[in-house]
Amino acid sequence: MKLAYHSDTDSLYIDLSEHLSVESREISEGVVLDYDAEGSLVGIDIDNASRKVQLEHLVLTGMQGEIERRAG
Repeated sequence: MKLAYHSDTDSLYIDLSEHLSVESREISEGVVLDYDAEGSLVGIDIDNASRKVQLEHLVLTGMQGEIERRAG
């Protein structure tokens, strides 16, 4: 899973899978769910993210595996 914040567009993309998105559905204003060819959720796009999501603080609980931080 990858989280990518784009400050120039104030958008947050949560990439849940390596599968390609073939369909997108806006579920509320500025929140779009992306699905693969099998109908599985592969990503979430949030516009105006700084007004909808607490971006300053990220807490991971019970996560096993590698955590990687990249400068954007």
